[in-house]
Amino acid sequence: MLHYRNFLPEELAADPSFRRWVLFNNPADEALWAEWLEQNPDKLELVDRARNFLASTEAAFDRISDEEVANEIYRLSHAIGENHAKKSSIWLRFRPNWYHMAASVLILMFAGWWYNKQTLSQKQSDQYKVILSQIKEPLIEAVNSGKEAKLVILEDGSSVLLQPDSRITYPSRFEGRKREVFLRGEAFFEVAKNPDKPFYVYAHTLATKVLGTSFKVSAFDDQEVKVVVKTGKVSVFPMTKEAIASQHADDKLGGMVLTPNQQITFAPNELRLTRSLIPDPKVLELPIQRQSFEFKGTPITEVFAALEKSYGVKIVFDAEVMQNCYLTASLSDEPLFEKISLICKTIGAQYEQLDASIIINSKGCY
Repeated sequence: MLHYRNFLPEELAADPSFRRWVLFNNPADEALWAEWLEQNPDKLELVDRARNFLASTEAAFDRISDEEVANEIYRLSHAIGENHAKKSSIWLRFRPNWYHMAASVLILMFAGWWYNKQTLSQKQSDQYKVILSQIKEPLIEAVNSGKEAKLVILEDGSSVLLQPDSRITYPSRFEGRKREVFLRGEAFFEVAKNPDKPFYVYAHTLATKVLGTSFKVSAFDDQEVKVVVKTGKVSVFPMTKEAIASQHADDKLGGMVLTPNQQITFAPNELRLTRSLIPDPKVLELPIQRQSFEFKGTPITEVFAALEKSYGVKIVFDAEVMQNCYLTASLSDEPLFEKISLICKTIGAQYEQLDASIIINSKGCY
């Protein structure tokens, strides 16, 4: 049961064993949780908050109209594949004995949704502003008003491909123990690895925490917030004061952790958080997210062409001098300049950044 240590109160309240213990006083589950609390005394506050959450949702249920519950059960049943469900028949079956039936999880989900909807959205929006106001370093805002992706290089070397109609705000330097950026719109991140200084992306009502990896965040106003992971692991959590304080207190990843080819979608209007697998990685829209950067005896001209296409940058080099240069390497979630540095070390070249171009200096390969 040690995995419960990283749960948020809402996640713990949704756990079947925890619900059986709190709601039904199940002896077996009561023994399990008593043992767990004895082994994890520092998590007593977490358990108390989850208990209060369940108590609140139980009270809220009695104030929900029959029509609201019927509509939500109908929506949830469709979400899990019961496409031929009937509103009236579902409602008649569930309402009288909702605590004692297998579908009680649907009721709990809805009661929690109803309860959280009253306050969560406003809290998350306020937290975005609060965190932004606490940044002491000078802030830079990059805006992409064009039709192509725009490359933004952060002070720590992280790469951000900012999509059209998007903007990102970030400090000129990452001081302290955190790296924090603020996104409105969509961007693909390749974060420079630094386990001692986690990287946070605050986007609308959802926050993402990473130590060094590549992922996409989409957070346009009044639309679903989506996080898609290409490599590594990311932690996703709602932008509430409690969740953010918990994440800031620990350098490790907690909350809901995503791994490669997983995605999470948050619907702000319904306060619904959904984690799922990506059936086919090719559905990812950005070229860089489809690029594996696996090179086996690849001519350097093709390597640089792949980087130019993926990042939208100009790489200047002497093709004739470097005609005998080939690369065998596996590059994954390194930011752009880390990739360039690794390539140059491999083939004995140097690079420099000049305006919006990358200049490669080489004496050739023999």
